[in-house]
Amino acid sequence: MVVLDAPSPNCGERRGGLRPTLVVLHHTAMLTAEAALARLCDPAGEVSSHYLVAEDGRVWRLVDEGRRAWHAGAGSWRGMDDINSRSIGIELANAGPLAGFPPFAEPLMAALEALLDGIMARWGIPAAGVIAHSDMAPGRKADPGPKLDWRRLARGGRAVAAEGRGAPGWEAFGAAAAAAGYPSGGDRAALLAAARLRFRPWARGVEPEAEDTGALLALAAAARGA
Repeated sequence: MVVLDAPSPNCGERRGGLRPTLVVLHHTAMLTAEAALARLCDPAGEVSSHYLVAEDGRVWRLVDEGRRAWHAGAGSWRGMDDINSRSIGIELANAGPLAGFPPFAEPLMAALEALLDGIMARWGIPAAGVIAHSDMAPGRKADPGPKLDWRRLARGGRAVAAEGRGAPGWEAFGAAAAAAGYPSGGDRAALLAAARLRFRPWARGVEPEAEDTGALLALAAAARGA
């Protein structure tokens, strides 16, 4: 895998001596990778990521992994805030809602797998530490959306695609979400939507089902065993 350097000015030092323990996956929601690259490198945009992966598998490094990119914004995971200081951000070129949520291209997925292998090895990040932007910011963010193949990533040990059954209903679901690492205290419908984007994007019921709770319990178990 060839990585092209395209330094973004939108970065800084990781705060408080923090180091990456997470990888946060995003989609660009722009029509081309080049348009996303321009935005991520524009000082006026005040946004960046460590890497950008194009549909054809090209990879740009925008921010050194040791520095703090501006990709996560407000949110939390497993009770931790300032996710920018605790993570490496990867933008995946995909038009998302602009084109009806197309599948992620095969060359992009192959490049993402190679990229994750290196990042996870360098920083000792476990599979449970690879999360969606929507996981840490339910209701505020919905990327990388319903089409990312988390099961493919999980088969290679690059993420967790959990399945299982638990008790249905909000009480059990909320407890499982907290155990898995999702932020607490927000809108519960947004929390259910975020979990389903990751694990059950086909589900349509307005109440948590046994499979929703089960997926989060399995994710929590994977995180405990990391």
